[in-house]
Amino acid sequence: MKYNPNEIEARWQKYWAENGTFRAEDVSDKPKYYVLDMFPYPSGAGLHVGHPLGYIASDIYARYKRHQGFNVLHPQGYDSFGLPAEQYAIQTGQHPAITTETNIARYREQLDKIGFSFDWDREVRTSNPEYYKWTQWIFIQLFNSWYNKDAEKAEDIKTLVAEFEVNGNAKVNAVCDDNIPQFTAAQWKGYSGEEQQKMLLKYRLTYLAETEVNWCPALGTVLANDEIVNGVSERGGHPVIRKKMTQWSMRISAYAERLLQGLETIDWTESLKESQRNWIGKSVGASVTFKVKDNHNKFLHLLTGDDTGEYSIEVFTTRPDTIFGVSFMTLAPEHELVAKITTPEQKEAVEAYIEATAKRSERERMADVKTISGVFTGAYAEHPFTKEPVPIWIGDYVLAGYGTGAVMAVPSGDQRDYDFAKHFNIPIKNIFDGVDISEEAYASKDNVKLKDSDFLNGLDYKKATKKAIEALEDIEQGRGKTNYRLRDAVFSRQRYWGEPFPVYYVNGLPQMIEGKHLPIRLPDVEKYLPTEDGQPPLGNSKEWAWSVAEHKVVSNDHIDNVSVFPLELNTMPGWAGSSWYWLRYMDPHNDDEFVSKQAQQYWENVDLYIGGSEHATGHLLYSRFWNKFLKDRGFIVQEEPFKKLINQGMILGTSAFAFLKREAGKQTFVSKEEYNKNVDAEGLDGVTYQALHVDVSLVNASDELDVEGFKNHPLSQDFKGAEFILNDNGKYIVGREVEKMSKSKYNVVNPDDICEQYGADTLRLYEMFLGPLEQAKPWNTAGITGVSGFLKKLWKLYFDDNGLIVTSNPASKEAYKVLHRTIKKVQEDIENFSFNTSVSSFMIAVNELTAIKCHERTILEPFAVLISPYAPHIAEELWHRLGHQGSISKVKFPVFNPEHLVESSKEYPVSFNGKMRFKIELPMDMAVPDIEKAILADERTVQQLNGQQPKKVIVVPGKIINIVG
Repeated sequence: MKYNPNEIEARWQKYWAENGTFRAEDVSDKPKYYVLDMFPYPSGAGLHVGHPLGYIASDIYARYKRHQGFNVLHPQGYDSFGLPAEQYAIQTGQHPAITTETNIARYREQLDKIGFSFDWDREVRTSNPEYYKWTQWIFIQLFNSWYNKDAEKAEDIKTLVAEFEVNGNAKVNAVCDDNIPQFTAAQWKGYSGEEQQKMLLKYRLTYLAETEVNWCPALGTVLANDEIVNGVSERGGHPVIRKKMTQWSMRISAYAERLLQGLETIDWTESLKESQRNWIGKSVGASVTFKVKDNHNKFLHLLTGDDTGEYSIEVFTTRPDTIFGVSFMTLAPEHELVAKITTPEQKEAVEAYIEATAKRSERERMADVKTISGVFTGAYAEHPFTKEPVPIWIGDYVLAGYGTGAVMAVPSGDQRDYDFAKHFNIPIKNIFDGVDISEEAYASKDNVKLKDSDFLNGLDYKKATKKAIEALEDIEQGRGKTNYRLRDAVFSRQRYWGEPFPVYYVNGLPQMIEGKHLPIRLPDVEKYLPTEDGQPPLGNSKEWAWSVAEHKVVSNDHIDNVSVFPLELNTMPGWAGSSWYWLRYMDPHNDDEFVSKQAQQYWENVDLYIGGSEHATGHLLYSRFWNKFLKDRGFIVQEEPFKKLINQGMILGTSAFAFLKREAGKQTFVSKEEYNKNVDAEGLDGVTYQALHVDVSLVNASDELDVEGFKNHPLSQDFKGAEFILNDNGKYIVGREVEKMSKSKYNVVNPDDICEQYGADTLRLYEMFLGPLEQAKPWNTAGITGVSGFLKKLWKLYFDDNGLIVTSNPASKEAYKVLHRTIKKVQEDIENFSFNTSVSSFMIAVNELTAIKCHERTILEPFAVLISPYAPHIAEELWHRLGHQGSISKVKFPVFNPEHLVESSKEYPVSFNGKMRFKIELPMDMAVPDIEKAILADERTVQQLNGQQPKKVIVVPGKIINIVG
């Protein structure tokens, strides 16, 4: 009876689907375990063999926990809003929903073939109105909340209004906009309704504000920093510029400290935690206010123009001790004061610089430490202590969104300021006693005292910092402050395929639609591009107005700003739906709540989360923020969403290259050796060389290219007439290189092909066998045959050509030893996520059981359960053929018994005068005198001694026997 993986896998996949084998129970006495994979986006390309790596690992663990008696929640769904479907819609006119549905069907087909134990009854899709109804609802809760710093939590906005009505805002300690004027209870009550709404917007956790954003004209939308790579959009590689737009933002900054502290309570890798710590960027120092003068010549005349009669610049510094070393200030080119303080003489240069800076992304500016650029505004600030003029420059190394968008430059203590000052010949004042700054700045805080620093002279860093802050507070030009790099998250996108906001506008002020009228469904539009006047794509909809009387979306023709009002035209960003999806899986069919209290209290949060490290400062930060907010408001019970998180490594592709030589209009594919020898000299005599990616499906395991297949390939039409220089065997050998697996590199391996040829169990085992889960590793299809052969060998322990050969005979001690050694190793490996070494253990065990001709049920039955998490289809078939009913998936995991590893006997090597002649097995507890008697009575010893008496018998218990003649 032969092993037929295709037949077996199809049968068991059908069985699982029909019987709901992996359906989690909503109410159970079993302990719960929640295993989750990061939400996949269903792309048109489908899965390649790199994608299932994390899914296989999580599936092994989910199956293992079921074997241990847990009620396992292991759901799957789709992060189905996204730019790719929208771009395709723009190009073809096909609605993104149709593209998305097609892609999901393809993903589902591929996932099912690999045999994942997902609870598909709980599937969610972020683009389904039944799902995004609750995304809209959460947005409304954020809008109706503020962050109370005294309580260190978000609260209902009603509590803030109640405080205003009794005490005004004098005692309010909130995370809010800067420079909010103080008002009394009487003044609050005297405000008009619109004035009150405007004031509350300054406190709400989601708010409208004019912010600097990354605008991508080609995509027609704002992009988050993590959606930009090397200054261009990650999707499509389009240019990105900085511009100001009125956007919805979320006060994630309110949670900066809690996001930091929470990292100490969760089991994540240190590298991932460090990524979040760096992104949050906590700094302790001081806020310092510099008053602005109009110019150097009229120094005593204060500029006028703001409410206080003067302009001022607030800076945050971690080194207030160095304040007497300030020799200039630098503002971000986007800083709001730049246009106000720039002198007429400098206006042209400043505007040109601002325009050039707008073409560079924030990340590009942060990463570029070599380029020194800037322009003098012509304006000066006043030093808070010396009252001396301080020139104000603009420079793109200062970012408007970080801190205050301004820095006090101390060239003697900061290398970037030092380089800037040297470049523009700005004086550098040395404030460090006994330190030479002729070549570079002195950035250390240790072992140095200050000089030329007035009342700070002779003090070290700690004492000077404390005294400087006290002095700044005395003159009301500064205070001690903790700053965070983390900025509020822009929450608007100027695109179509996203969640609509549940927002309409009355006199330009946002109003929330009541939760009972949700979802606000995405309307159909004829065009997916922005409107001709620059409005987002929803501006193309003819029915996108809200009737407060009918509580529904109506035609724009009815807008009268009395009972019918315009709806928000932006949509939510790609991370909105994925910032709470793990909660919906707990209770996916609840029409009344996003998750019931009963479901939330049972499932709590995700026990094991597996996904890519690229989400460290995007999805993983936003998810933690939303989770903490929902807990603050009493909607859920857990502070953190994901207890343990593992980042799987990447499976790399092994690309194939053909080497093209162009000469006098002739195209010749030469060997790698000729290419390497001549590529550096190309261009001479009109000869050029180029390494071209070749579709790996045209290359066999011996690196031989199917030349005719290559010439007839749709992507190789330009090379139909090319000549190929073949080797002595008449073959063209390609070059190989390990790279990221990608369609553009033609090195993608389709898991469907592997499943078809070898079976899904082989694919699962091989992906785990490639190496440690967290590491990147190259794919090599040639290596998969070994794993396929292993499964065939496993099968032969149970079957021969005539059928089942498993017996009820007693198993040998050696067989029990192999089984329990493997149980111990595999259990340890699964719990340590060392899946690659488990596969090796299975292979060793099968080889050893085969060698001792083990066919006993007491060994092979538990062995089938043991391998079930890794190779579930063959395990199900073996279990069934052994006479069991139902699925193997919930059979108790084999229990390790250490007694089977205790050696009861020892095979001693027996040497004569130091040379080993034979081996003898003796009981481990045999006394030395008895060992001597037994060895001397052995026939082999008698033959070796040949009638002579030994001089000495040396016995080392449990190790060796040596007879000296």
